[in-house]
Amino acid sequence: MNKALQEQINFIMETDKLKRVIRRNYNADGSRLENTAEHSWQISLMALSLVGHANEKVDTCKVVKMLLIHDLVEIDAGDTYLYGDENTTEKEQKEQQAAERIFGILPKEQGREYLAIWEEFEARESPEARFAKAIDRLMPILNNFYSEGRSWKENQISREQVIDKCKGIADGSSELWDFALQLINEAREKHYLR
Repeated sequence: MNKALQEQINFIMETDKLKRVIRRNYNADGSRLENTAEHSWQISLMALSLVGHANEKVDTCKVVKMLLIHDLVEIDAGDTYLYGDENTTEKEQKEQQAAERIFGILPKEQGREYLAIWEEFEARESPEARFAKAIDRLMPILNNFYSEGRSWKENQISREQVIDKCKGIADGSSELWDFALQLINEAREKHYLR
């Protein structure tokens, strides 16, 4: 086996660890907590399905790459709860180190490409990054709404907290933000949110 292929296989096997990273969101049916690999798959499919609602023209393939890559850092850094009060600077440092290590497993050029895509997602400066971030924020709202607010209730999350953390959806898709607001307001009426 050539060196590049072996490095790529090593990377793929390393990413298998993402299946063990448990998130704080439940599946839509509320039966169990989801893992990060499931989340990455679902938001990638979501982006393919909803790309027509992006505020700007986006490269769909690049959006999907971002969504498949962006959470790989959780293999080392763990999942950060959106509504938690973790130190942002410390989180960013842990995730940067994780990105460099994990993407460093790949052949150099491919590793640099993946790191650049991850950094672009984190910066949210391109149309693709803004839309990918919108999708990443919308899915947990859907999971919480359809599980009758299970995670929100367990963590005593308020309507205002959800709006504050998710209002950036509008940067990627004003239409999806309008939809999210409808769900958030309905969730409050149904007492899924404080």
